[in-house]
Amino acid sequence: MDYITAIRKQKPLIHNITNIVVANFSANGLLAIGASPVMANAPEEVEEMVSHANALVLNIGTCTQTQVRAMLLAGKTANDQGVPVILDPVGVGATSFRKQAVKQILGEINVSVIRGNTGEIAILGEVGSEMKGVDASTDHINPNIAKQVSRRYGSIVITTGETDVITDGERYSLCKNGVPMLPRVTGSGCLLTAIIGAFVSVADDRYHASVNAVSSYGAASEIAMETVSGPGAFSAALMDSLYNLTNQDVTKRKRIQMFTAQED
Repeated sequence: MDYITAIRKQKPLIHNITNIVVANFSANGLLAIGASPVMANAPEEVEEMVSHANALVLNIGTCTQTQVRAMLLAGKTANDQGVPVILDPVGVGATSFRKQAVKQILGEINVSVIRGNTGEIAILGEVGSEMKGVDASTDHINPNIAKQVSRRYGSIVITTGETDVITDGERYSLCKNGVPMLPRVTGSGCLLTAIIGAFVSVADDRYHASVNAVSSYGAASEIAMETVSGPGAFSAALMDSLYNLTNQDVTKRKRIQMFTAQED
């Protein structure tokens, strides 16, 4: 399936309840790929807003108790409406408030996709106990941790790092697309989560949509990096790359290994 063309034809509305650091970057990235972003987080309107959306993205990066309440209201409405929910548990291990917020979200909402760095997913898998900050992670890639989290919550789980892991609890894929500059740009992971929402919103198979979202975003970053030398220019180049990205670009560049349950 050509997900990029589907997004540009359908222009799915992606409702983001996200953090103040990345809202603009995420909105521009969604516009660049062809989706339609809305950044609404008032509890008074989120239920109505998400009822018009094609995907809901929840990002706890700068969450408050009011925002958590909005996420719960929106998430439950999304579940009732059949709208996929994508969760980014930013810095989940950094504070007890974040841990409790994510625990409550995962306990009360059916989350379709969870996207986090290796440290965050390790926390959800209860194999990591602390983080120094919201970007803290580990270099160790273990597909079994992501599979464990996937099975626990019934969600597709995406662990991003030097090698990305995407799993539905049985099958898993390893993606090696991307560039070292991505972690140098605030919000690059959060934008990926939003992009995943766009891909999932136009697909019947959310696992394959997630794999393609990760490889497409990685390919776009590689194209962007070809003409720049620093994070400032890279941010702008990434927007241009997402705007001009084609399925052919992704097919040419994708570096993915896919494994079935039998091969594990």
